[in-house]
Amino acid sequence: MTRHVPTLKKIKEQLHGANYKLTPQREATVMVLLENEKDHLSAEEIYMLVKLKSPDIGLATVYRTLEMLTELKILDKVNFNDGLARYDMRKEGAKHFHHHLLCLECGDIEEVEDDLLGDVERLVEKEFHFLVKDHRLTFHGVCRKCQEKNNTAD
Repeated sequence: MTRHVPTLKKIKEQLHGANYKLTPQREATVMVLLENEKDHLSAEEIYMLVKLKSPDIGLATVYRTLEMLTELKILDKVNFNDGLARYDMRKEGAKHFHHHLLCLECGDIEEVEDDLLGDVERLVEKEFHFLVKDHRLTFHGVCRKCQEKNNTAD
């Protein structure tokens, strides 16, 4: 079942529900995130794109907005071992962080929408008496395009 990215209206409702306003700077940041939802952008990349919409915005404002959106579970903060925190829109209705496939050759990141770990979570909760709140899973490997490129290079 595919989850949909929240709309600006839904995000505005979530912010209001948490006693935050959708200021013009926050709106510009949210719009960049929505427009680039598949790109897993870093804070600096988001800042550069937001600056095009709102030239007077500061980096600290973008950082604060990203942290607030992460705390409200509108965004997920992701690390792919490249030293950068990247941001990913949480899908509407998602109980968990979604999974990723990271190509070690080209750096492409593909999303896996299905929650693959329901059985594992139940096992962990039963066997270890550990209440799972969330999980993150990234598969590191070689994507189809790189495999095909490598096969034709032989």
